[in-house]
Amino acid sequence: MEQAKTETQPNSSSAPIREPNLKDSDPAMDAEGFVVVPTSEPQEKEEKETQNPKVSQFQKATRRAEDLAGNTWQHLKTSPSFAEAAMGRIAQGTKVLAEGGYEKIFRQTFETVPEEQLQNSFACYLSTSAGPVMGVLYVSTAKLAYCSDSPLSYQNGSKTEWSYYKVVIPLHQLKAINPSTSRVNPSEKYIQVSSVDSHEFWFMGFLNYESAVKCLQEALQQHSLQSV
Repeated sequence: MEQAKTETQPNSSSAPIREPNLKDSDPAMDAEGFVVVPTSEPQEKEEKETQNPKVSQFQKATRRAEDLAGNTWQHLKTSPSFAEAAMGRIAQGTKVLAEGGYEKIFRQTFETVPEEQLQNSFACYLSTSAGPVMGVLYVSTAKLAYCSDSPLSYQNGSKTEWSYYKVVIPLHQLKAINPSTSRVNPSEKYIQVSSVDSHEFWFMGFLNYESAVKCLQEALQQHSLQSV
């Protein structure tokens, strides 16, 4: 059975595959420092609609703009270097345009089956013991897959080599998708992804956090229904 895994993939064909280290994917904070948000939306009292529908639409558009601005700022601030994060986003955007979109990049980066379709992709960071790693999280009809934007260095004997950091979790291995928010700084939001073989990965700094949570939870729910 295919299992969740992380791997390094240098340009050479002798790339080692490393089993995931649970500690590597934990956020650099104590357990009491964040709160896990329920995966199902809590029932709330319906707000009375504004009498003027145009005002209501304007308020919703304003909230969306504020959320996007906040998420973008948090995304850039997550990186150790604000300037490097900004340049990284520009470089990634250029790569996407040059290579024909995220669909093609996804299929070039990961092994796929013919009927597999990419559902969505999200710019974010993977939390590791060495710090947050900027990359893209892909959600397809078969798996969740993450790849760093840039290759990372690692020691191979006495040599320093470079490879992209990847995480692949087949949907049948998904156990839970848990959104969480920092108690100290509510603008810091995470998504904890757990697999049935007890691996955990923490993603953070999403440009579109709410959409990412919804997409991941839907992927989990749809596969759960199919497996019943």
